[in-house]
Formats: sequence, structure tokens, C-alpha cells
Amino acid sequence: MCTSLTTCEWKKVFYEKMEVAKPADSWELIIDPNLKPSELAPGWKQYVEQHASGRFHCSWCWHTWQSAHVVILFHMHLDRARRMGSVRMRVFKQLCYECGTARQDESSMLEENIEGLVDNLITSLREQCYEEDGGQYRIHVASRPDNRPHRTEFCEACQEGIVHWKPSEKLLEEEATAYTFSEASKPRAQAGSGYNFLSLRWCLFWASLCLLAVYLQFSFRSPAFL
Repeated sequence: MCTSLTTCEWKKVFYEKMEVAKPADSWELIIDPNLKPSELAPGWKQYVEQHASGRFHCSWCWHTWQSAHVVILFHMHLDRARRMGSVRMRVFKQLCYECGTARQDESSMLEENIEGLVDNLITSLREQCYEEDGGQYRIHVASRPDNRPHRTEFCEACQEGIVHWKPSEKLLEEEATAYTFSEASKPRAQAGSGYNFLSLRWCLFWASLCLLAVYLQFSFRSPAFL
């Protein structure tokens, strides 16, 4: 039984694609929130999706945010004699950085994103469980709209020691080029802001000295008028 709409979508897409990829074998997909990286039972294989895109929703303050650093852990096993396979899956959560609550929230994903991620999973299954050429993995990070750094202190996967995937040199060059164009005007603005702030600070300093001088001058003169 599905525990959420996203879980149902994952199972639906996985079963449909595995029916096409390996119709002679029976596979199951199990959501396991307690799955640990690199802790494998004998005969099991591991695949980590390190660049998934998903949307998180805080159940405490209702804040929502998009992340291109969603990590998904898969453990896979194929019983060749019985022609039965099992995949255990864990989607790592993220903390809400708006309210600072300690509860970690699950991500939701669009169907087209899930389909691409399942394609990557099947590619890994072919390579590790069937010893076949799985084909090309699909990369999703290129469509990420923002260039904000990943906040590791709010990431469940980072806290458990999973080192996030880094994009290829080509994607890094594209990201660097986009960043250069978007940041081209910022140094001048920042420099101007610093100058204005410095000038304001000095104006306040000299104004304070002038007021102090006037006050002392009248203080010393006041007895002569009495």
C-alpha cells in the first residue's frame, strides 16, 4: 500500500519500466527510511542518485523550497535462480532553513523527473545485477535554475556522510559562464555601496565632533554671562 502520492508514482513508474526492461523477472520496490549507505547484506548492490531535483514542504511553517541536491539511496538484489529481484529505496530529507525546526521533510517530485530517475536506476540494475551495458545515465542538474550553494547543515544525506555528486566539466563551464554574466555588474555596485557607507560613517563622526565642540564651548562660556 502506498503511503503518499509520490511513493505511488515511484512504484507505478518502476513496475512499468521493469516490465519492459526485464519481463521474465519479477521485481519489487520497497521504501525503507532506515536504509544506510554502504551497509549491504551479502549479494546486495548499491546505487546512489546524487543529483535529483525535488520540492520540499515544511509541515511546521508551510515554507516550500526547490532543491537540486536531493539524494536517493538504492539497495538492489537479484535472485537469479528464482528470477526475483528487490530494490530498497530511501529518499533523504532536508531541514527547513526558515523556521529552524528539527523535523525533516520529504520531497515531492514531478512524474517526468521520477521517470528519468527510474531510468538511471534501471541502468544501474543492468550493470550491477545483470552485468550488462546499462547505457547512458541521465543528468538532471543542468536544468537547475539557481546557483545557490548547497547548505549541508540542513541535508540529511550530508549528515550521514554521503558526498554529493559533482557535475561534469562541461556543466561546470556552463554554470561558470552563466554565473559570470549574472555577476558582472555586482562588484561595481558593491564597491559603490561600501563607499557610501564609509562616507556616511565619517559624516556622522565629524558631525558628532562638531556638536561636542559647540557644547564644550558654550559650557566654558556660560559662567561669564551669570
